[in-house]
Amino acid sequence: MSSIHADDPFRGGHIVDNTAEVPGTRAPLVLNMERFGEVTEQVSRVSEAPRAPLAWYVAFAGSLGLLSLLGFCVLYLIFTGVGVWGLNTPVAWAYDITNFVFWVGIGHAGTLISAVLFLFRQRWRTSVNRSAEAMTLFAVMCAGIFPLIHMGRPWLAYWMAPYPNSRGSLWVNFKSPLLWDVFAISTYLLISAVFWYIGLLPDLATVRDRSQPGLRRRACSFLSLGWNGSARTWHRYETVYMLLAGLATPLVFSVHTIVSMDFATAVIPGWHTTIFPPYFVAGAIFSGLAMVLTLMIIARKVMQLENYVTLQHIDKMCKLMLAMGCVVGLAYGTEFFMAAYSGNAYEQFVFKNRALGPMKWAYWTMVSCNVIIPQLLWFPAVRRTIPAVFVLAIVVNIGMWFERFVIIVTSLHRDFLPSSWAHYSPTTIEIATFVGSFGLFFTCFLIFCRFVPMIAIAEVKGVLEPRQPKSNGEAHHEEAT
Repeated sequence: MSSIHADDPFRGGHIVDNTAEVPGTRAPLVLNMERFGEVTEQVSRVSEAPRAPLAWYVAFAGSLGLLSLLGFCVLYLIFTGVGVWGLNTPVAWAYDITNFVFWVGIGHAGTLISAVLFLFRQRWRTSVNRSAEAMTLFAVMCAGIFPLIHMGRPWLAYWMAPYPNSRGSLWVNFKSPLLWDVFAISTYLLISAVFWYIGLLPDLATVRDRSQPGLRRRACSFLSLGWNGSARTWHRYETVYMLLAGLATPLVFSVHTIVSMDFATAVIPGWHTTIFPPYFVAGAIFSGLAMVLTLMIIARKVMQLENYVTLQHIDKMCKLMLAMGCVVGLAYGTEFFMAAYSGNAYEQFVFKNRALGPMKWAYWTMVSCNVIIPQLLWFPAVRRTIPAVFVLAIVVNIGMWFERFVIIVTSLHRDFLPSSWAHYSPTTIEIATFVGSFGLFFTCFLIFCRFVPMIAIAEVKGVLEPRQPKSNGEAHHEEAT
């Protein structure tokens, strides 16, 4: 029986036993497990424990504080008006739409890992797909806040729904890309929620069977939809899961494509470009993977899930993030090339203004965080150093927020007419609203971590390989690592 060396689970892609290396075999995706029951016990331990780790309570208290800040800012905005923001003429979009696009992008990695990698038979996804899918739902919830409060009168948001009414024709304007956002985001949220819930069914039945009689058992019994684990049940489950994965896959590409059309269908220089759809999709996956890495690195340590979210998983997600970062860097260069090649003075001015104008600090922050610093991921030693990956993931998220800020603000604050030029700076309420949105995201994610199995138990068992118990020396070295 073979086992992977704890100090280097890659070691040339070999499984290592006590006597010799066996070339051509892959490192196991789950470490230190030899029975299905061990997976169930360890993953369920987090949600079944009477108390969460102390770090969870500290993080939850901080998240609730940020959520309270969000609630205060939104109420203050509604009762006072959007004048509390720093918007002006011509910068009518700024922090609100920047945050909207940022949060929509954060949610893309969940569907990519869950649906696209499932269809491509990437078995390593099983340890991270549950958390990535949950992250998608919470990020889309955060994204939906900003268009609503941007309206100024959020109580009239139902006007965006194309419902039959007695007031004449429909309220909505189907020619508006902003309306396309409503349909894209609502469809994305619905399909992602159903896909996540269907994947939960086997694990909800496991929790049901392990729970004592009471509220938890009754809730899981209701939510598991009568799951009995029979061959017929598994066959139907796998069929539905495959169909939903096929349905969700186009959404990975269509949702942020439609978001990009908010800009690409305008005539404003810097926006009116056909590169925006693939550019936005690559950027969304880039930032989404960075957020998945950020959360999973913390969760694997706090919830003691190192055997499931291994260095191999982190390495593979880093490679995906590096690939998307290179695509984003190519898009940055293509924008400048097309502006210069077009001979359009307005386009050339916008990109020159981005790089050398009064807000050049934002542009070069974006380039540094999204293009230059991620090149460190070419080195395997960096990809397998968890603190370095954690810092890089945070840097990428900062850079991707600045990307949206640069696209929106630097294209607007210098209009066609120099007489209408204005400078934009965010107000305290704008900054606090954005910071508070992280409170909603982390509060939901922490509740998910506490009460729902973070790891897809049934799927992880499908990639489980037997192992040989480690020696004391290897165990001590793994703990030190």
